[in-house]
Amino acid sequence: MKILLATYWPVPHVGGVWPFMVQLRNKLEAMGHEVDLLGNGDDEGNSFIYMVNQNRRIQKDKLLPLLKAKLNVSTYPVLHANPLVNYAEFQRYMFELAAAYFNIDGYDVIHTQDVISTTALARVRHPHTAMVATLHGCIAHEIRHLNHPTDFIAHAYYDAIEYKGATSAEVTHIANQWLRRILTEEFKVPNEQLKMFPYGFDVESFVKRMKEKTDMERPSGKKVIIFTGRLVELKGVHYLLSALVKLKAKRQDWVCWIVGDGNKEEDLLNQRNELGLQKEVLFLGKRDDIPALLQLSDIFVLPSLVENQSVSLIESQIAGKASIVSDSGGLPEMVEHKVTGLLTPVGDINALAYNLEKLLRDDTYRKKLGANAQQWGIKHWSMDSMTEQLIKQYEAAIEKRKMR
Repeated sequence: MKILLATYWPVPHVGGVWPFMVQLRNKLEAMGHEVDLLGNGDDEGNSFIYMVNQNRRIQKDKLLPLLKAKLNVSTYPVLHANPLVNYAEFQRYMFELAAAYFNIDGYDVIHTQDVISTTALARVRHPHTAMVATLHGCIAHEIRHLNHPTDFIAHAYYDAIEYKGATSAEVTHIANQWLRRILTEEFKVPNEQLKMFPYGFDVESFVKRMKEKTDMERPSGKKVIIFTGRLVELKGVHYLLSALVKLKAKRQDWVCWIVGDGNKEEDLLNQRNELGLQKEVLFLGKRDDIPALLQLSDIFVLPSLVENQSVSLIESQIAGKASIVSDSGGLPEMVEHKVTGLLTPVGDINALAYNLEKLLRDDTYRKKLGANAQQWGIKHWSMDSMTEQLIKQYEAAIEKRKMR
């Protein structure tokens, strides 16, 4: 098959979508399929949309004037009533135009990774091209956690996008019951539209990378707490910093590595400094050696406000690390409390600090949680199993498309 993996989100990307796409591409190509990658890109402020592996780009500044002339405030006033909606719609239309420019007619299957790329490419795909969508979360719920002017407009817009994106493909892949409940109960997506199976992960390659060298070293006499992911509000790193202040009051035998970048990085650095955690908390930025950093760490923390099926958590489980995660979204389906990790209520810094202190104090318990997580993770996150399921859904989507 000729397959296009596409996402609206920037690629490469710190979050889980990009690793998912790369590992899936590698597996599909090893099976003899032809695979291309489509996404947004940015090079020092120069934004473009591109076919990653073909290195074909189209600059957004060439597309935007055409759209602004057509979709002006007098013709489409609603489009300009909310800055978030305005931005998203223009980005979506540019994504459509770029896809048409690249000519996506020759693919057997387009496999999108979010509701925005799904709604965009569904409008410009060839009538014979099938589509499968993997939804890595609920963007409508994420928007509700953010504050923007005229929020009700943004909420209504993204609610509509959520439904449209979940129903525009022939098959919609989800990874957990949490997202199934949201889509079927709240957004009224037909249950038969959804196919649920967990993500796959290239365990073998990750384990090999854990042995690679890194310029970081474990501080003598200290245990390492680590967070890996995007530095955005929804990841809840501000809660982690507040919990670390409480932890510092009880013990000082630890450091915390914050790995990743994002639009909240400066705010989080300021918060760290105001809390007096400069010596204990290190911001390492975006890194390519996360497997090696996990190998050096002791406790993985993910205090998210909203989360689907975290690749960062999968990585920590494969690395055999005890994890403390919030009870948001699909995380309780990934961590069995007190067996493969610890769950804490979203935003509860007292509970987070208590669990951190507990795992620092009890080496035996911490290592047992990590060993249990590794055993479960290696078995559960099978790349072969996920790819086999996806191939079945590609074939089902192709047959379904032929019948339309």
